[in-house]
Amino acid sequence: MRGKGASGLVCLLLAALLTGCRGPAGTSAGDARPTASSGYGTGFLAVGACSSFGTSRVTEVPCASERAAARVVARYDGAAADGPLCPPTTDFVLHIGARGYACMRELEPPHPGDPGGGGGPRTIPGDCVYTSGAGQVRETPCDGSGGHRPQYRITEAAATRADCPASTALYVQLGGDEPVGCARRL
Repeated sequence: MRGKGASGLVCLLLAALLTGCRGPAGTSAGDARPTASSGYGTGFLAVGACSSFGTSRVTEVPCASERAAARVVARYDGAAADGPLCPPTTDFVLHIGARGYACMRELEPPHPGDPGGGGGPRTIPGDCVYTSGAGQVRETPCDGSGGHRPQYRITEAAATRADCPASTALYVQLGGDEPVGCARRL
């Protein structure tokens, strides 16, 4: 692809990357399916491929390149809101136009998707949250380095609220097979 169509596509990729690319944690599986070769050409950002970060466009680069910034850990067709959840320690989701999405892991720390890291598209056990409004919480780094002090730590995931320990002070929606996060006050 060359010309206006290609530059428009690149702008769409960059816009998706810069907006955080977060999907709802409890989305249903829908009809999305894993793929190793969908996108803008055979194998574009397939599982194991690396991408660069840039101010003008995101490109696929060799993982050994000094421009490599993140690796694809999972790749799906369709919209993230309708597809499978990314792996728990995914750092960010890269939306690839209307063709799908890639679950990305940065090559260098810090990893916001790690437990307690304060980010990533999923909230998982080990993460810390603070209350951000009536019935809402947001993730923040457990070490206090974020803009908000952590108030709760998710100690485990459970199938139902009844499966949480008695010390649970807050229930957090996680999605997946164990959709209830059991959190204790810090």
